[in-house]
Amino acid sequence: MNATGSPSPVALESCYWLAAGGHSRLIILHYNHSGRLAGRVNGGEPEDSSLGALRGLSVAAGCLVVLENALVLAAIGTHMRSRRWVYYCLVNITLSDLLTGLAYLANVLLSGPRTFQLAPAQWFLREGLLFMALAASTFSLLFTAGERFATMVRVAESVATKTSRVYGFIGLCWLLAGLLGLLPLLGWNCVCAFQRCSTLLPLYSKDYILFCVLLFALILVAILGLYGAIFRVVRANGQKAPRPPARRKARRLLKTVLMILVAFVVCWGPLFGLLLADIFGSNVWAQEYLRGMDWILALAVLNSAINPLIYSFRSREVCHAVLAFLCCGCLRLGLRGPGDCLARASEAHSGASTTDSSLRHRDSFRGSRSHSFRMREPLSSVSSVRSV
Repeated sequence: MNATGSPSPVALESCYWLAAGGHSRLIILHYNHSGRLAGRVNGGEPEDSSLGALRGLSVAAGCLVVLENALVLAAIGTHMRSRRWVYYCLVNITLSDLLTGLAYLANVLLSGPRTFQLAPAQWFLREGLLFMALAASTFSLLFTAGERFATMVRVAESVATKTSRVYGFIGLCWLLAGLLGLLPLLGWNCVCAFQRCSTLLPLYSKDYILFCVLLFALILVAILGLYGAIFRVVRANGQKAPRPPARRKARRLLKTVLMILVAFVVCWGPLFGLLLADIFGSNVWAQEYLRGMDWILALAVLNSAINPLIYSFRSREVCHAVLAFLCCGCLRLGLRGPGDCLARASEAHSGASTTDSSLRHRDSFRGSRSHSFRMREPLSSVSSVRSV
């Protein structure tokens, strides 16, 4: 059996026997048919000295995603008293991005020679967990954009109703993401159907990969459409009340929309292109660009490191929580004195962007010298927080 020819009846019978027993040689059989084993020594790593550096960079990128989102999650959980819908959206986005980093680290550490020591179910879990985490992250971004738009155009509703709906949609995000990641394990795969197999992911069906690409592309279009509608509402309100704060608010929102667009397209665009080429191109073409898949996947995962910069660190309240969390850590370690720590936090905080004009006035963080790092008052009612 080769990368382009059809498998023989004997090979198919052997494949069915390996699949029934859940043997790891099934993975070798599929990788061999896809051409992924070309240039490898005894089924190990390709003969390329750059792979060590590439794996090191991949692990570093995964650790960056995990640490950054863990920091934001810990800061929000310990130093933010607000429990409005924005809080739950931030936690949901951060948690999904944290899971993305962990899934990517697991994927990297279980790749290479360890790939061929996995049972088929373990291989599907390795890849499916990453698909699930990426799907949860994008679903969370879509849900957050939808809630922001609904907050701006819908009449006032009770806190209980809003909270219940937010809980329901967050649960739906994770349910759909989990289902999407587990679909190949549940049967939507190409085990022993070699002609339908992907070259980049040899046990995944091309139909499934096409479905995921189209789904993520539709999510991107929906996110851009929602933020475009939000921008139009803000701009219209600014024209009705042409005051400098309203115009600044519209400009800030436009910058946020552009950052979301650029980050998503730059991080996800190459992966979409590679997967589409794998689906509609030939195996020979896929082998030409196979080495770039590791870099392209790392770029997509880095979107989970950029999300906190867009959705969290651009919020004054979240920046205050992160700085307070870091200062508390410094004080516990005895690295800085209380005054010095607070002064530096105040300087960093003064450069952070403000939230929308509907936020109520707060006292300056620079004036605080309390060791308890008490948070400001909760956000006011209809604050379409720009950081989410």
